[in-house]
Amino acid sequence: MRIHVNGRNIEITEAIKAYVKEKIGKVATHYDQIQGIEVILSVIKNPAAAEKHIAEVRCNLDKVKIHLEESAESMYASIDLLSDKLLRQVQKVKDKALSSNKASIRMENVDNNDEEEIEVVEAMPEE
Repeated sequence: MRIHVNGRNIEITEAIKAYVKEKIGKVATHYDQIQGIEVILSVIKNPAAAEKHIAEVRCNLDKVKIHLEESAESMYASIDLLSDKLLRQVQKVKDKALSSNKASIRMENVDNNDEEEIEVVEAMPEE
Protein backbone atom coordinates (compact mmCIF):
# COMPACT_ATOMS: atom_id res chain seq x y z
CA MET A 1 0.00 0.00 0.00
CA ARG A 2 1.25 3.47 -0.81
CA ILE A 3 0.58 6.76 0.91
CA HIS A 4 0.99 9.76 -1.39
CA VAL A 5 1.15 13.25 0.18
CA ASN A 6 0.47 16.44 -1.84
CA GLY A 7 0.30 20.07 -0.79
CA ARG A 8 -1.67 23.14 -1.92
CA ASN A 9 -0.38 26.54 -0.85
CA ILE A 10 2.01 24.80 1.50
CA GLU A 11 5.45 23.28 1.23
CA ILE A 12 5.41 19.70 2.46
CA THR A 13 8.35 19.20 4.80
CA GLU A 14 9.81 15.83 5.74
CA ALA A 15 8.41 16.21 9.27
CA ILE A 16 4.85 16.68 8.02
CA LYS A 17 5.24 13.84 5.52
CA ALA A 18 6.54 11.50 8.25
CA TYR A 19 3.71 12.53 10.58
CA VAL A 20 1.09 11.83 7.89
CA LYS A 21 2.60 8.43 7.09
CA GLU A 22 2.71 7.55 10.78
CA LYS A 23 -0.90 8.56 11.54
CA ILE A 24 -2.53 7.39 8.31
CA GLY A 25 -0.33 4.28 8.17
CA LYS A 26 -1.96 3.02 11.38
CA VAL A 27 -5.22 2.70 9.45
CA ALA A 28 -3.56 0.23 7.06
CA THR A 29 -2.80 -2.14 9.94
CA HIS A 30 -6.53 -2.50 10.65
CA TYR A 31 -7.64 -3.54 7.18
CA ASP A 32 -5.56 -5.26 4.52
CA GLN A 33 -7.81 -4.43 1.54
CA ILE A 34 -6.54 -0.84 1.26
CA GLN A 35 -5.00 -0.32 -2.18
CA GLY A 36 -3.78 3.26 -1.89
CA ILE A 37 -4.16 6.46 0.11
CA GLU A 38 -3.74 9.99 -1.21
CA VAL A 39 -3.48 12.84 1.31
CA ILE A 40 -3.84 16.47 0.23
CA LEU A 41 -2.79 19.17 2.70
CA SER A 42 -3.77 22.77 2.03
CA VAL A 43 -3.74 26.16 3.71
CA ILE A 44 -6.22 29.00 3.24
CA LYS A 45 -4.32 32.28 2.98
CA ASN A 46 -7.32 34.44 4.03
CA PRO A 47 -6.65 36.05 7.46
CA ALA A 48 -10.38 36.08 8.25
CA ALA A 49 -10.66 32.28 8.07
CA ALA A 50 -10.67 30.58 11.47
CA GLU A 51 -9.67 27.03 10.55
CA LYS A 52 -7.05 27.58 7.89
CA HIS A 53 -5.38 24.18 7.69
CA ILE A 54 -7.26 21.55 5.68
CA ALA A 55 -6.39 17.90 5.30
CA GLU A 56 -8.15 15.67 2.75
CA VAL A 57 -7.80 11.96 2.15
CA ARG A 58 -8.85 9.68 -0.68
CA CYS A 59 -8.66 6.04 0.27
CA ASN A 60 -9.16 3.29 -2.31
CA LEU A 61 -10.38 0.03 -0.82
CA ASP A 62 -11.23 -3.17 -2.64
CA LYS A 63 -14.71 -2.06 -3.76
CA VAL A 64 -15.20 1.26 -1.94
CA LYS A 65 -13.66 4.71 -2.24
CA ILE A 66 -13.56 6.94 0.83
CA HIS A 67 -13.11 10.72 0.59
CA LEU A 68 -12.82 12.72 3.82
CA GLU A 69 -11.87 16.28 4.73
CA GLU A 70 -11.02 17.94 8.04
CA SER A 71 -9.95 21.46 8.97
CA ALA A 72 -8.37 22.83 12.15
CA GLU A 73 -6.20 25.57 13.60
CA SER A 74 -2.96 23.69 12.89
CA MET A 75 -1.93 21.17 10.26
CA TYR A 76 -1.07 18.53 12.86
CA ALA A 77 -4.51 18.85 14.47
CA SER A 78 -6.26 18.46 11.13
CA ILE A 79 -4.16 15.36 10.36
CA ASP A 80 -5.10 13.88 13.75
CA LEU A 81 -8.81 14.51 13.18
CA LEU A 82 -8.57 13.11 9.67
CA SER A 83 -6.83 9.90 10.77
CA ASP A 84 -9.49 9.28 13.46
CA LYS A 85 -12.29 9.83 10.96
CA LEU A 86 -10.63 7.59 8.36
CA LEU A 87 -10.14 4.83 10.92
CA ARG A 88 -13.85 4.90 11.79
CA GLN A 89 -14.88 4.77 8.13
CA VAL A 90 -12.50 1.92 7.29
CA GLN A 91 -13.69 -0.01 10.35
CA LYS A 92 -17.29 0.51 9.20
CA VAL A 93 -16.51 -0.85 5.72
CA LYS A 94 -14.61 -3.79 7.23
CA ASP A 95 -17.47 -4.68 9.60
CA LYS A 96 -19.99 -4.49 6.77
CA ALA A 97 -17.87 -6.79 4.60
CA LEU A 98 -17.40 -9.29 7.42
CA SER A 99 -21.08 -9.30 8.36
CA SER A 100 -22.14 -9.97 4.76
CA ASN A 101 -19.67 -12.88 4.55
CA LYS A 102 -20.95 -14.41 7.80
CA ALA A 103 -24.53 -14.26 6.57
CA SER A 104 -23.68 -16.13 3.39
CA ILE A 105 -21.67 -18.75 5.28
CA ARG A 106 -24.54 -19.36 7.68
CA MET A 107 -26.99 -19.80 4.82
CA GLU A 108 -24.69 -22.27 3.09
CA ASN A 109 -24.30 -24.33 6.27
CA VAL A 110 -28.07 -24.50 6.79
CA ASP A 111 -28.60 -25.65 3.20
CA ASN A 112 -25.81 -28.24 3.39
CA ASN A 113 -27.16 -29.73 6.63
CA ASP A 114 -30.63 -30.22 5.10
CA GLU A 115 -29.15 -31.95 2.05
CA GLU A 116 -27.03 -34.27 4.18
CA GLU A 117 -30.07 -35.40 6.20
CA ILE A 118 -32.01 -36.13 3.01
CA GLU A 119 -29.14 -38.14 1.59
CA VAL A 120 -28.84 -40.22 4.77
CA VAL A 121 -32.58 -41.05 4.70
CA GLU A 122 -32.47 -42.06 1.05
CA ALA A 123 -29.32 -44.18 1.49
CA MET A 124 -30.78 -46.38 4.24
CA PRO A 125 -31.94 -49.81 2.95
CA GLU A 126 -35.52 -50.91 3.68
CA GLU A 127 -36.01 -54.20 5.51
